[in-house]
Amino acid sequence: MTAATVTRPDRAPVTDPPQRRRRGVLARVPVLVWVFLAVPLAVELYWVFWPALNSFSLSFTSWKGVGAAQPVGLANYERLFADPVFGIALTNNVIWVVGFGGLSVIGGLGLAVALNRPGRAVGFYRSAIYLPMVVSLAVTGLFWRVMYQPDGPIDAGLHGLGLGEWSRPWLADPDTALYAVLVAAVWRQVGYIMVLYLAGLKGCDPTLEEAAAVDGANAWQRFWRVVMPQLRGVNTVVFAVTVIDSLRTFDIVWAMTRGGPYNMTQLLSTYMFQQGFTLVNLGYGSAIAVVIFLLAIAFIITYLVRQSREDAS
Repeated sequence: MTAATVTRPDRAPVTDPPQRRRRGVLARVPVLVWVFLAVPLAVELYWVFWPALNSFSLSFTSWKGVGAAQPVGLANYERLFADPVFGIALTNNVIWVVGFGGLSVIGGLGLAVALNRPGRAVGFYRSAIYLPMVVSLAVTGLFWRVMYQPDGPIDAGLHGLGLGEWSRPWLADPDTALYAVLVAAVWRQVGYIMVLYLAGLKGCDPTLEEAAAVDGANAWQRFWRVVMPQLRGVNTVVFAVTVIDSLRTFDIVWAMTRGGPYNMTQLLSTYMFQQGFTLVNLGYGSAIAVVIFLLAIAFIITYLVRQSREDAS
């Protein structure tokens, strides 16, 4: 009688579930790394996110900074729509976003393309163009305030070119004050945008452009059809940075005009500061801050949704 042999099927390899694998990876992270991550996160939560949440709740109150805040519901937001200065500030902010963002991006991209080549003086030009970013916005505002003074360098240059009739009190004229401050802000920002695009251009594949040139594409077609699609990630960063900087611009306007003359250079940020800290109307100032936050989120989310749809198509 022979014993029957029993064959056992091969066992399937035992694999850890995904949750257990993730726990194993997290357990291997040194405690010191968690400390270095936790400390800045705690500081960010305490100094940034907590005050931001408080500003939301404060926007529904009337508070002068002393005593208890009095709930007023939506009264601060209703007052915004009836406030003519808020309307001027909102209109100026739209002009600022378009002008500041458009000129900075066009100028920065043009300079990046022009300086994205080897050469002796290229490094010097890059450093010189980026140099204004090293100076604070307040100092930049004071510098351009001297430039725009009557009989200052700008007026002297116009007289030297025989265009003396164009000279005017640039910062005191309601028709030119906003655009004079805009020029100063773009002068400072364009170097930063140039550096971002230079980094993006360094990551582009030159062989694709060479292949397009062989196929007969001209310089503009190669740039627009070959180079620009490779800069899509940089464009997203530039758009977000530009929109946020446009909506939170304060220092340079306050240093040059303080929102004048006649509130014609008032932006949402300067009007918020004026209401919240000069007139100590913290509830109304918080409502303006909420509007700034919502505008920034709306711009950025709209752009990201549009980009995701283009990537999917």
